[in-house]
Amino acid sequence: MIKSALATCLACLLFTTTLQAKPNVLIITVDDMSADSIGTYGCPIKNISPHMDGLVRSGLRFQYAHVQVGNCMPGRNVMWSGLYPHNNQVEGFYQVSQPKHKHLVDLMKQAGYFTAIMGKTSHSTPYHPYPWDAIFDTAEDGSNYDKKKPSHFGEATARGIEAAADAEKPFCLMVNVSDPHKPFFSGQADENQPSMIVAPEEVPVPGFLFDDAVVRQELALYYSSVSRADDCVGAILKSLKKSGKEDETVVVFLSDHGMPLPFAKTQLYHHSTHTPLAIRWPGATKPDTIDKQHMVSAVDLTPTILEIVGADSPKLDGRSFASVLRGKSQENREYVVKEYNENSGRSRDPIRAVQTKKYLYLANAWSNGTRVFATATTGTKTYRRMAALAETDVYIAQRLAMYKHRVPEEFYDVEKDPDCLKNLIESPEHQKIIQQQRERLLQWMKQTDDHMLECFENFDDAKARESYVLTQEEEAASRKKQKPPQPKKQKVFTITLPTPITAATKVKYRVNYDLPKSLGMQGIAITLKQGKNGERVERQEGKIQGKGQLVVEFSIPSNPKDGHVSFATWVGSEFDKNIQYYHTDAIPVKYLED
Repeated sequence: MIKSALATCLACLLFTTTLQAKPNVLIITVDDMSADSIGTYGCPIKNISPHMDGLVRSGLRFQYAHVQVGNCMPGRNVMWSGLYPHNNQVEGFYQVSQPKHKHLVDLMKQAGYFTAIMGKTSHSTPYHPYPWDAIFDTAEDGSNYDKKKPSHFGEATARGIEAAADAEKPFCLMVNVSDPHKPFFSGQADENQPSMIVAPEEVPVPGFLFDDAVVRQELALYYSSVSRADDCVGAILKSLKKSGKEDETVVVFLSDHGMPLPFAKTQLYHHSTHTPLAIRWPGATKPDTIDKQHMVSAVDLTPTILEIVGADSPKLDGRSFASVLRGKSQENREYVVKEYNENSGRSRDPIRAVQTKKYLYLANAWSNGTRVFATATTGTKTYRRMAALAETDVYIAQRLAMYKHRVPEEFYDVEKDPDCLKNLIESPEHQKIIQQQRERLLQWMKQTDDHMLECFENFDDAKARESYVLTQEEEAASRKKQKPPQPKKQKVFTITLPTPITAATKVKYRVNYDLPKSLGMQGIAITLKQGKNGERVERQEGKIQGKGQLVVEFSIPSNPKDGHVSFATWVGSEFDKNIQYYHTDAIPVKYLED
């Protein structure tokens, strides 16, 4: 009886300890993939996405999840800041060197996590390089990982998990798959063949496009790239399983926005922002469950992750939905607000949107009847085909005009018309709900201090809209002209070479640094090279601040090229902006028999 009670107590203690332990976090994103491009979200192509579907079914998936922005860098910075673009300062594709907020990286490090990333590295943080504990964009031999090769994603994942174990910390690992972002799969000559090659006659043609041989051919390459993205996700999950950490790891999966074709990417339409969001939280989420009640969005991801791991969270625009993952209901999730400001070429085309499960309202401040919307999808074969057909086809000409110029306001019944083909902004029977959406947007602008507020308060005034947009364009133009300041070259470190340097041994390379307070924290990279021409063997990176000594251990090759090695060291945000660079001469290597 006593033994039985003791065993029960021990079991309870072990169970409580497991619950209290910090779970690992693995974030997997795919690039430029519409939600309905995978099976679990309605893709009719059989077995297009077995690994993504398996992951989605293993946890809780959201039917009504949206990202905030239809393009990459501003969208990803919303995800990992918990702030809307006008509050995190990353409204386009440019570096924000002194952000006012803490990124997910900072908050997870404060909570005791080892943070690492592979892929989309410069697009996932306000500036680059950001102080992750590790960046796995290069292999151990120093060569660049191929962001279209599944095995490289598996290898990087395994290295991230191993590095966290060596640091004796739980991991927060972000792995960003490049597919199905362009360039798409390119056919038989492509080095990275997907598991499934989709034929043009097999593709579903989205309603926002048009059925045409050229369009089908481009869609076939896109869906083949979706299959390759699935292969990459499979390699990531295989490495997680092999590590033995699967049952201790929260997995978050989503796409950053819709497919890179007209009326999807670089827009705020339904298919631009609808994302296949799924989260597997061992012990909390139930397998193969679907949430059809709540609307969640990318701005909610950071506060949700912080609550899952029990970390402190600053005041954010987003709101945690961790309770929903536990099966509870959450109030005030009837709509999401979306925001677009700028494309990668720094063209300012401000848009705001409010979406419910049934309706989508868009306010296009930039639209004045003549201005052309700047979007990356004009480079696609589908766009060029649309432009050619518009010369003789009245319907496609109307679609092209809408694509290029839009109108100041749009309103769609996305339940009946998810492709956003029929603008109901003038519909008498919808005026009440349209006004409700306008009021929701106005209140959101006030609450979040949106710089478009004054413009929207006078949205009926074309001159007021144009004045706002011109001001925004001037700001973007001035920023484009500004060259980032180059750091002043100065001596901030000295090095102490290991002696002797013997083949097949480990040596310690010492960097004595003394950084002025004004430089704050800086990156440091130290590279071991071999041969008289300096072929890279190994690179180690870190962060330094103030005064101190950094000791780095390297393994000298057993038979170095030309019998020589050398070391290179630089300090700064990146090599081209280094504060100091030093490369040793080629050093003869001793051999044990010497």
